[in-house]
Amino acid sequence: MAEEVRKYLFDLLFKVDGLYCILITDRDGVAVIKVATEKTPEMAMRQPFLSAFSMATDQGSKFGLGKNKSIICMYGNYQVVQINDLPLVITFIGSQDCNTGHVMALKEQISPLLQELKKSVVES
Repeated sequence: MAEEVRKYLFDLLFKVDGLYCILITDRDGVAVIKVATEKTPEMAMRQPFLSAFSMATDQGSKFGLGKNKSIICMYGNYQVVQINDLPLVITFIGSQDCNTGHVMALKEQISPLLQELKKSVVES
């Protein structure tokens, strides 16, 4: 099953120009599934960077606007889109010119896959 999931995510990866990486992690930033191109910055795929989302989303929820669903960070050469779908976090890393709307729309395409992965994460 893991290879089928990777192939599906690789297909999605190349549907969006400038998208370099799709990571599905647990709340602590531990990778469950990862697909990436050689253009992906190594530091952005490390656990300390990925786990910072949990802290940021908790802080963001304290603004009184409700539960935070996603965070979009723009850097000089990259953008990082992280989506909260507990117990999983979906991270997309792309170029600065990558279409953020297209990236956000990928969440709906991988939603059925996430339901199966959530069962695995909760059981373990």
